[in-house]
Amino acid sequence: MSSTPNVTRVTPDGAAWLASAGPYPPYTSAPAALPCGTVFDVVSAPVVFGRRMLDRLWEEGPGSGPVAMSRGRMLLFCAPGTAHRLPSLLAWEEWGSHRAAAVPPLLCHGTGDAVTVPAPDCGDTCGGPRWVVAPDSRRPWLPGPEVLLWAAVRSARAAVRISIFPPADEDAKVYDVSRRR
Repeated sequence: MSSTPNVTRVTPDGAAWLASAGPYPPYTSAPAALPCGTVFDVVSAPVVFGRRMLDRLWEEGPGSGPVAMSRGRMLLFCAPGTAHRLPSLLAWEEWGSHRAAAVPPLLCHGTGDAVTVPAPDCGDTCGGPRWVVAPDSRRPWLPGPEVLLWAAVRSARAAVRISIFPPADEDAKVYDVSRRR
């Protein structure tokens, strides 16, 4: 069982990877808005649920790609195309059904979207967006839609007890059949 890496500062190789996503390659010190869809997509989850997903990815799965936190949301960097495919996989899992009403919405950012990424040297001490798992290579591993679906479903099932039985009808007549004549 592995734990989330403690890499909160972007390495020079990680900065080069992030810069390759932007139209203006210098990614230096300030938070930057970078386009999604070619180098990476981003799945955004409320911070508590996103943390559960991240823990599942590292404790029971293959790990994660870069992860940032901004404005109460966890930004999980993922493979390009994930933002397009993940919503249909979630629908297939009945993500929006009444059974999963307590599960928070996941926002998928892909082609045509941009996200604000933290500054390269922004770790736990920064007040704004910060890296939870900073990019540390020119080709970081990025989870695809199936991996994120797995992490989301496992996190949801651990957080919300989902019953396969319908709720009890309070107006139903109940008969004791334990005593037979």
